[in-house]
Amino acid sequence: MRKTYRYLTDIFTTLVDLNWRCSLLVFVMAYAVTWLFFGAIWYLIAYCRGDLDHLEDEAWTPCVNNVNGFISAFLFSIETETTIGYGHRVITDQCPVGTMLLLLQAILGSMVNAFMVGCMFVKISQPNKRAETLVFSRNAVISLRDDKLCLMFRVGDLRSSHIVGANMRAKLIKSKQTQEGEFIPLDQTDISVGFETGDDRLFLVSPLVISHEIDVRSPFWDMSHSQLEKEDFEIVVILEGMVEATGMTCQARSSYLAEELLWGHRFSPMMSLAEGFFDVDYGSFHHTFEVNTPSCSARDLALAAARLDAHLYWSISSRLDEEKWEGPNMTEQTGKSTDSESVREGDGPTFTVGGVTNTQDQSVVGEQNGSVTTDQSESEA
Repeated sequence: MRKTYRYLTDIFTTLVDLNWRCSLLVFVMAYAVTWLFFGAIWYLIAYCRGDLDHLEDEAWTPCVNNVNGFISAFLFSIETETTIGYGHRVITDQCPVGTMLLLLQAILGSMVNAFMVGCMFVKISQPNKRAETLVFSRNAVISLRDDKLCLMFRVGDLRSSHIVGANMRAKLIKSKQTQEGEFIPLDQTDISVGFETGDDRLFLVSPLVISHEIDVRSPFWDMSHSQLEKEDFEIVVILEGMVEATGMTCQARSSYLAEELLWGHRFSPMMSLAEGFFDVDYGSFHHTFEVNTPSCSARDLALAAARLDAHLYWSISSRLDEEKWEGPNMTEQTGKSTDSESVREGDGPTFTVGGVTNTQDQSVVGEQNGSVTTDQSESEA
């Protein structure tokens, strides 16, 4: 009962939200009931004043001329409220009650006209039909884009008139249990579709693939292919914008269940260049094809990439260090061998390496002295 009262307090929105059958029924009944109601009052006035008993009396002045029954009173009510005024039935100046009723019906009739015409105008100008020409792909896909795991879906506009200021949002609806044990049956989590970079603001001149990068802030960060098949959730995507023709805000919605997410798929191309312009084939709007995609989660994929980068970094660093230390050693060894060879081949004293040269000089002197002594002994013999 309380809920019904709340609906009646906002009767205008309630009437606008009704379906067309109920709206047309309310529209017809609003006028018919007011005409019948005031027609009955006009008939009651004529009956109470005795106008119906003096129909043939020309000296009698009735409240309303030519009202001889309920039908004629009902017709007079229609003429008064719609301001038709055929001129055959007219109120006289001898009926002050009729004058007050005439003013009341004219005011209430204007209010009914404004209310009902306003409801019908708002209902007709609603952009609900415009939202039906904004289409979403039947499935969402998960695959690699720029070496990053991404959740993608496609959106397009079938009309040539554009949606001004189109904005895309996405929500993950999933049951959740907090650390304190509280159960939240329909917890809503934002899914980023480019809010930080401005990619969520669309220009729908052609079908677009909306991408959600599965990073550390994504609710799918720890979800692998096998875990996805066991999950129970729904992704709600919302496209909002202003209709170019009417200036009214339009909203189109769609959703994807867990079984409607295709892992390892990518959307088929739709656009082709023909004679200087792009041709869009909406027959391929929902088509996808399989691509090589790792079945692990985005976290595992990021860890594997980090390990590979670390391995390459350390291997390159160690190789550079080896080259750095091997270069001076080889130069020093080469210098030593060159010096020793120069010492062996030199006849005179060399001062490049003092110790070695002095030793060699002494040995050379000794050899010379030895040779002189031997010669002297031979001569004496």
